[in-house]
Amino acid sequence: MSKTEYLVEMRNIWKSFGDVIALKGVDFYVKFNEVVGLVGDNGAGKSTLIKILTGVYPPDKGEIYINGEKIDIKRYSVKKAREMGIETVYQERALAEQQALWRNIFMGREMTNHFGSLKIKEMKQETNKLLRWIGFTSPAISSELTIVRNLSGGEKQGVAIARALYFKANLIILDEPTIGLSLTETEKVLNFVKKIKEEGKSCIFISHNIYHVYPIADRFVILNKGKNVGEYYKKDVTLERIVEELRKVTMVG
Repeated sequence: MSKTEYLVEMRNIWKSFGDVIALKGVDFYVKFNEVVGLVGDNGAGKSTLIKILTGVYPPDKGEIYINGEKIDIKRYSVKKAREMGIETVYQERALAEQQALWRNIFMGREMTNHFGSLKIKEMKQETNKLLRWIGFTSPAISSELTIVRNLSGGEKQGVAIARALYFKANLIILDEPTIGLSLTETEKVLNFVKKIKEEGKSCIFISHNIYHVYPIADRFVILNKGKNVGEYYKKDVTLERIVEELRKVTMVG
């Protein structure tokens, strides 16, 4: 498979923190318009791998390619990752609870005119379009003036995903997006992930709960103790098989 078939490719990634080896030669890739479920127990290396991909940490060794372009890992940064279309949606902490939706959508990337003044009317209009797109139709939450604290956990995730798509992300990384959510709220988040796919974008869904990942992922990558120990396409494997493989990994570990 040629590099151009990958949106992201990470080769032989190593990372240590003192005497602790967090990643041990991990290979990982994401295709265009693909949802990848990155699963494994706490401490498996999922967060470290993603922080390297998003420019938070440099790898000790390895190569990263984005859109076929080899990245200079010594100069790679969070800012550079964003410029290359990679956005991370963290848990609810990513939003300003006391602020209105329109302010959250454009926070740090406000629209301004050539005098530097905020284009508030335009930002509110764009926010309303985004709200309709993600399915916010209830009068209580369909206004750009809605305060974020009044949203449910699943709705907050939807706002963060919509924000990433609005700013032209090609790869949206969801870090444990369903943790602590009810079944109904989890279903909302999974529907938002489907919208990412419908928009032709890619997604990495990080979770230790395979039951949440399975309905929407095209492919699953299992990490355990810093190694890639399994990779499965959903078309080739049942949920029961994935659960069994995760159980084996945990028992061996």
